[in-house]
Amino acid sequence: MERRQIVRLWRRGGASVLVTLVRAEGSSYRRPGARLLLGADGAYAGTISGGCLEAEVIRKAGWIVREGAVVERYSTMFDDTAEVPFGLGCGGVVDLLLEPADTPECRALMNATEEALAGRDSVVVTYLPGDGKGLRRVVLRDGVVVFASEGLGEKKLACAAGLRAGEKYEGRFVEEMRGPQRLFVLGAGDDAKPVVSMAALLGWDVTVADGRGHLARVERFPDADRVVALGDSGVSELGIRGADAVVVMTHSYEQDRAMLAALLPVGPRYLGVLGARHRSALLVSEAAAMIGRTIEECCERIYAPVGLDLGGDGPEAIALAMMAEAQAVCMGKLGASRRLTAEDVARQVSEGGVARYLQTQCAL
Repeated sequence: MERRQIVRLWRRGGASVLVTLVRAEGSSYRRPGARLLLGADGAYAGTISGGCLEAEVIRKAGWIVREGAVVERYSTMFDDTAEVPFGLGCGGVVDLLLEPADTPECRALMNATEEALAGRDSVVVTYLPGDGKGLRRVVLRDGVVVFASEGLGEKKLACAAGLRAGEKYEGRFVEEMRGPQRLFVLGAGDDAKPVVSMAALLGWDVTVADGRGHLARVERFPDADRVVALGDSGVSELGIRGADAVVVMTHSYEQDRAMLAALLPVGPRYLGVLGARHRSALLVSEAAAMIGRTIEECCERIYAPVGLDLGGDGPEAIALAMMAEAQAVCMGKLGASRRLTAEDVARQVSEGGVARYLQTQCAL
């Protein structure tokens, strides 16, 4: 969401200063790579702290960059006595890169940000200003230089191509501009609406898909990036990949079963299945048989019952539990989760078949 807001402000024109958090020491609300873009009319998008630094930075940014890009250090320590320009009591020290927005380097960075939102990743290497040298930047896509500041020779470019995002380098800030996490909400019922809204707030790229065309309508999901009425080819037409997050929640046993059978071989990063433990166990047992996989293998690839056990009731509470689990999995932070095991499936299957979940049809 934040990157989209920054790009929208950039596209409006008149941006004046771009602020990037390039280093954090101690407690910090935001991590390196967080940005704040200032518009010429006083508007701004993005954040570089929990709100304690923005007013100070916005007030002084134009004056600070009057002679070009600079790195400013801000302390948020209690009773801080170091030679740093600001202290508010949040418990950390951050280095902020402030650069004028009307430079080729800034335009290249914003173009890379916009490209990433469209799914085209890149690596950006920023040579920080200091010691008499100005800001310089290299943008690489698939190892190929797509932008380089004037004066950077072949040796410097070759060095930039070998740097790794996330690593700390003296005088250089390296980041990977990645596309947003993709989420596929398979099911367009009313309970999917809060899931889509929460994912959109996180800045995720959200696709809603359902085989029922009367539910899969754009006007029902204004926060979604795409709404798809599935055809005969089912979920295969969506192009779901291993890095994606998927939630199966059509409430149709037949649809869920077909989707699960198609998705298990793909192995999305997060594959949640909405429904009672007994229903999910039956789905897993049948889907496993359909694709020739063991139940153990299938249980390892799905999250069912879906969502963290946060308590509460209703669509919003379920959506929160679901998105909290998906966020934790995609960020590599998941602790304990409720998940089916092969033993659970065997026990649940022994309690009865799938007849209760199949749509009843009149013989007449």
